Amino acid sequence: MSRMLIPVVVLVALVAFAIFGDRPQPRADLTFINSSEVNTLDPQRMSWMHDLRTARLLYEGLVKNDVLSDEFTIIPAVAESWELSEDARTYTFHLRENAKWSNGEPVTAHDFVFSWRRALLPDLVSDYVKMFMNIEGSDDFYNWRQEALDAFADQDFGTDEQQRQAAYALWDETKSKFDEMVGLKAVDDRTLIVKLKRPTPYFLEICAFTVLAPVYQPLVEQYERPDPMTGRLVRRPGWTKGGVLISNGPFELTSWRFKRDMRMEQNPHYWDRDSIAIRSVSIPSISDPNAGVLAYQTGSIDWISDVTSPYRGDMVAQKLEFLEEHKERVAELESLGYDQFSITRMLPDDPRAHTHAVSSFGTYFYNFNTKPRLPDGRENPFADARVRRAFAMCIDKPAIAREIRRLGEPSAWTLIPPGSIGGYTSPKGLPNIGDASSEAERQSIIADAKALLEEADFPDDFVVELAFNKDAGHDLIGQAIAKSWQKSLGVQTSLSQKEIKIFREDLKNKQYMTARAGWFGDYGDPTTFLYINHSKDGNNDRAYNNPIYDQLLEDASNELDPVKRMELLSEAERIIVEEDLPLVPIFHYATIYMFDAKKITGLSTHPRTKQNAFLIDVLGDGIGPDQPRPMNPENIQTSTRSALGESP
Repeated sequence: MSRMLIPVVVLVALVAFAIFGDRPQPRADLTFINSSEVNTLDPQRMSWMHDLRTARLLYEGLVKNDVLSDEFTIIPAVAESWELSEDARTYTFHLRENAKWSNGEPVTAHDFVFSWRRALLPDLVSDYVKMFMNIEGSDDFYNWRQEALDAFADQDFGTDEQQRQAAYALWDETKSKFDEMVGLKAVDDRTLIVKLKRPTPYFLEICAFTVLAPVYQPLVEQYERPDPMTGRLVRRPGWTKGGVLISNGPFELTSWRFKRDMRMEQNPHYWDRDSIAIRSVSIPSISDPNAGVLAYQTGSIDWISDVTSPYRGDMVAQKLEFLEEHKERVAELESLGYDQFSITRMLPDDPRAHTHAVSSFGTYFYNFNTKPRLPDGRENPFADARVRRAFAMCIDKPAIAREIRRLGEPSAWTLIPPGSIGGYTSPKGLPNIGDASSEAERQSIIADAKALLEEADFPDDFVVELAFNKDAGHDLIGQAIAKSWQKSLGVQTSLSQKEIKIFREDLKNKQYMTARAGWFGDYGDPTTFLYINHSKDGNNDRAYNNPIYDQLLEDASNELDPVKRMELLSEAERIIVEEDLPLVPIFHYATIYMFDAKKITGLSTHPRTKQNAFLIDVLGDGIGPDQPRPMNPENIQTSTRSALGESP
């Protein structure tokens, strides 16, 4: 080839790549908007709900929840069966033979040991490390590793090569110590034994949580190496890229273009592939909530997993108007036990019916930073519980729910949504100006709050900084709280709006004074809410530390009597919401979905709001509006029967 032609050929090749290399892919069977950009696809490092929602498409743990049943029961996943010892401390899981990774390799018990060991390393800084602390010897191992790392940092190993060898030697010792100390054993490829410190009634619920899903050891180990300087295991994120990630769930990741989109295709080796009705999933990155609604209305999106547009209160009101227009038919279907999605499916088609408000297992609250000093070095008045109580008493919670949210969400006086957990009795909560039945009572509550500030020597000229992230109406809530504090306590408040990633980092690093927050329960037990205030929990963004509270949680974990155990947990919550107030509950969430119930089936109305997108079936047209849409019998086998109140 002539040398003069080479530049031309190269140029043509580059142009061709630009044109054809980024061609839009065919529309996926299911296209949905996640609530935010995914932070990580490493299950052991996950914390945010949108990360976990995405991960359930890619990963599968030992067991899972039957999200389409009223009972939300535990059903087999990678483990086809299990036994529990007589003392309720040892689980023996039997892994199914046909559980495979997306590259066709078998999923083994060793994969779970490797993955759970990752989560138990202080190197990882897993937000959910507490979940793994139920395993015998786990806290001893965690502490041993931390002490070993501290000792490593204090030593002088001589040359760089000697230090590198010492780091690798420490890592080898760490793996041996884990096998020696922790009650987690892979007897063979298909048998996993887990020994617990004590009976844990909700351990299978924990096993269904995605953070306990396995990762593929041969791949992940390529991206993990001991750091010669610190001895810590350093992790690079490259193994979670599209086309690289190897997963064991219903789907595999084919592409992930940051702030553009994510695409998944059916995992050809998934053991239960025949039950999956859709073959491909696309998750476009649409950060603007208004743009998301518009994309749905133009037909580009099938499901919005969390509608956060500022006018969603109007959307909910329009849905209620639609239901009111068909109230006789709605009442008839409700009497037969149909859930709201099924009811909507059997009503006439109407765009107003595409909005769905579902009660959620979550609470919106405001954090108080309880550290002795603020990020700028000043003394922190919120380190005093009396100050926190005073400010908590002077937030008009019902007004926020009624006038700002407008989603029918109940005001919150407790962290745990009342009535959401069987056998648990919620404490009363702290008196609040929103409780007042008269102006005199309101003024009495304000007077009590001012007296608390006076006792605590709260500075007269102190300006409170209130932090929140952009979008989702957090600014309006912040303004309402600032107004309440100004009117009731005479305290000025500075509003600090931040980009979501900066806001999250500030929370984790305690770089704030007061800040908006929220929590959704991960499993069906009070501890899923209460542990976030344990002094050593990775989700304790408040730096709250009360030995009495920690001891109540410890006592409850050792209590075998279920009634007494719930009483201990109720007392722990009472301390949080009536005395110490490291956080102030504002309202209990409702999640707003947007989808056409005549087209989309497989979504759950359960308040746990743990949607498994791989259960969705996207149906075609051709069935009259007064008839329920048929459901994939393999995919959604319990949905209709559960709606009718029958046993699956």
